[in-house]
Amino acid sequence: MKASQKDFRSQAARAVRDCRVFFLCGDEAGVQDAAQLIVSLLPDPGERIEFSGAELRRDPVRLGDEARSTSLFGGNRHIWVRASGDEAHDAVEILLSGEAEACPVVIAASSATDKSRTAKLLAPRADALVAMFYPPDLPAVTMAVRGMADAAGVQLGGDLAERIARAAALDTRIAQSEMTKLALYLDASPQAPRRADVAALESIGARTEDDGLMPLVNAALSGETHKLAGELRRMRELGLSPVGVLLAFERRAGQLAQLAARLGPRGDVAGLIDSEAAARRVFWKDKRDLVAQLQRWRGRKLARLIARLGELHRALLANSQNAELLLAQGLADISRAAAQRNQG
Repeated sequence: MKASQKDFRSQAARAVRDCRVFFLCGDEAGVQDAAQLIVSLLPDPGERIEFSGAELRRDPVRLGDEARSTSLFGGNRHIWVRASGDEAHDAVEILLSGEAEACPVVIAASSATDKSRTAKLLAPRADALVAMFYPPDLPAVTMAVRGMADAAGVQLGGDLAERIARAAALDTRIAQSEMTKLALYLDASPQAPRRADVAALESIGARTEDDGLMPLVNAALSGETHKLAGELRRMRELGLSPVGVLLAFERRAGQLAQLAARLGPRGDVAGLIDSEAAARRVFWKDKRDLVAQLQRWRGRKLARLIARLGELHRALLANSQNAELLLAQGLADISRAAAQRNQG
C-alpha cells in the first residue's frame, strides 16, 4: 500500500496494524519523523536492531534471518534500516519470500523515491507501506515554527518565524531546537506566554541566515576547500551542534538526490534548477550553489555521499566528546571529493 505525505499520519495507525515492512523515502527530516512515528505506534517496539543499507547489500540474507529470530532478551523487537537508494532491495525481496512471521522492519531511505525498485516491490502488497516525503517550502516551515511557538508559549510574529525557518535551512528539527532555547530564555510556557523579539533571538545566539549552517554546507559540498577551515572555525565560535550541522548536510544531500532523480543522467542542471526556482521549490538564493553541487554529486558519487553522511552521523552520536573533530575530518574528505570535479 502507498500513503501520500498528506495522509501519512492519518493512515499510520492502521498501517502499523496491517503491515510488517515500512519503506519511507524522500526528504531526510520527513523520513526520520515518519520512521519515529511508526516505531512509537508499535504496541511493543521492544529491542531495536539497526542495519545500514550497505550491510544489507553485502549480505542480503541477514535481514530475513534477523527479522525472524528471537531476541536475546526475550520479548519483541523491530529492525531499523538506514539505506541509500535501493541498497536494501535484495534483502527485502528475500525477506518477503519467507513464510515465517517477521518482526516490523522500518526502512529510512532518504535518497530514494517512490519510483525506486524497492518501492515498486512493496507498494502492491497489503502487508507493506510505501510513503514519499517532500522537502517543505518556506511558508510551510514558517507555519510549523509558529505552531512550535504556540505550543511553547512564545508569542512570535510572522517575520521572526520566517527568520527562524530560513536560518534552520527549512529543517523543522533545527527550528524546534531554536524554539526550545527561546522558550527557556523567555521563561515562557502555555500557561504564561511571553512575547519574543529580535533582541531575544540575538540574546540566545539564534542563527540568522548569514550566521547559519548553509555557508559551511555550501563550502563543503561545492568543493570550496579554501573556505572550509574558516567555516568550521565559525561553527565552533557560534557553538553550533555538530549533529545539528550534519542534519543540514543530510537535508541538502536528500534534496540533491530528489533533484538528480528528476534530472536524469543527461539533463540540463541549470535548466532544472531554474524551473524548480520558478515553481518555488528552491530558494532563488540557493540556485548557484545547487547548480554547482548537482554537477558534482550525481549517480554513484551521490549515493556514496549519502552513505558517508549516515556513517558520520552514527559516529557523532557514538562519540560525542570528539564530535567536532570527527565532523571536521569527515567534511574535509567530502570537500576534497567535491573539488575533484574542478580538477578534471
